[in-house]
Amino acid sequence: MAVQVMVLPSPRCLFDDPVQIRVVGLLPQQAVTLRASLVDESGELFQAHAHYKAGSGGELDLSRSPALGGSYSGVEPMGLLWSLQSKTPYKRLAKRNVLTPFCVDLEVYEGHGDMSCLLGKCTNERWFLGEGVKRIPVREGRLKATLFLPPGPGPFPGLIDLYGSGGGLVEYRASLLASRGFVTLAVAYMAFEDLPAMPEILELGYFEEAVNFLQKQQQVKDTGIGVLGLSKGADLALSMATFLPGIKAAVSISGSCFNSFIPLQGDGFTVPPHPYDLGRMKFNEESDLIDFSDVLDDHRDPATWDCRIPVERSLAKFLFLSGLDDKNWKSDLYCQDAVHRLQQYGREVEFCSYSGAGHLLEPPYLPLCQASIHKVLGVFVHWGGQWREHAKAQEDAWHRIQAFFWQHLMDSNIPKSRL
Repeated sequence: MAVQVMVLPSPRCLFDDPVQIRVVGLLPQQAVTLRASLVDESGELFQAHAHYKAGSGGELDLSRSPALGGSYSGVEPMGLLWSLQSKTPYKRLAKRNVLTPFCVDLEVYEGHGDMSCLLGKCTNERWFLGEGVKRIPVREGRLKATLFLPPGPGPFPGLIDLYGSGGGLVEYRASLLASRGFVTLAVAYMAFEDLPAMPEILELGYFEEAVNFLQKQQQVKDTGIGVLGLSKGADLALSMATFLPGIKAAVSISGSCFNSFIPLQGDGFTVPPHPYDLGRMKFNEESDLIDFSDVLDDHRDPATWDCRIPVERSLAKFLFLSGLDDKNWKSDLYCQDAVHRLQQYGREVEFCSYSGAGHLLEPPYLPLCQASIHKVLGVFVHWGGQWREHAKAQEDAWHRIQAFFWQHLMDSNIPKSRL
């Protein structure tokens, strides 16, 4: 019997789908190495490998068979995905064109050595856009965004998706959320087309245009909009939920409950940025990495409280997510402060902090990025995180985010996957 590598239930799936990786046709107790390879859109090669020993029937099932070493060890059904790493240091795996998949080549080699004798292989196509999901570029008024519509008439819960201060128009989280049944609007707010890389001011009215645009969509349920943000996008999400009507639920990922770095101008008021001193950046000469976690003045100092986002005034529901190994931002401390403040006002709030997780909590099976270049600042930034712990955190956070929005925007259970 020839050696076969199989991805079940299908070799074609959404990127956030867990799969079962099996190998059959091996010799009993045969020592083999499994390797995953993925080439991103810039041509960068990401790889992971793990050593295994076949069962008595000559089979391997990664959901039950323990890895004996390599990129990870132990029973890790998706370890070959979440441990993918580039030989080039400080590379982040992210999807630019969501209309094409990432193709992961899965190969099995004889022995635990140099991977010279290939026994079998297959390819796992991992898509970011489910079957029937529409991608619609949006340039309306000042708004620069991409709308993702699930198939069917709806109504669906509506979400606005904001990434961090690296800027650009990041679509892959929004496209996956649309594939899970949310009408999702990915919004750019800096470093994209004619939006400046470091704006002198951000206008709340710009984000209100995004809310109004989403509310006009026929497929969007009219009970309120959700917003989620990562890093700088997180404090913007909290500001939208506080100052704009129509926001019913907000998720802050690795964020803070004060305005950071850029003044936020509302109707007749401006929230100043929290005071900071870049002289407090820590530079590691061995790694060339910068740690930003101490640049801010003490958020507990009343002199900084005019920079706070008064979330306690909002009627929205809140979910705060943070990693305890975040090396870029004291996100757990800042999230705890926001949770405490909301609880002081008798508000229910959800909060989860993850041991070993870093700053960049992404959709599941995207590998940990411990450090990468900040596109706007042009320096290598330390994001933190431990491989296995971060992977587990991303799986949990992804389910938690979807359940939170289904509960508060639809009062419904999570629908099943569709590709």
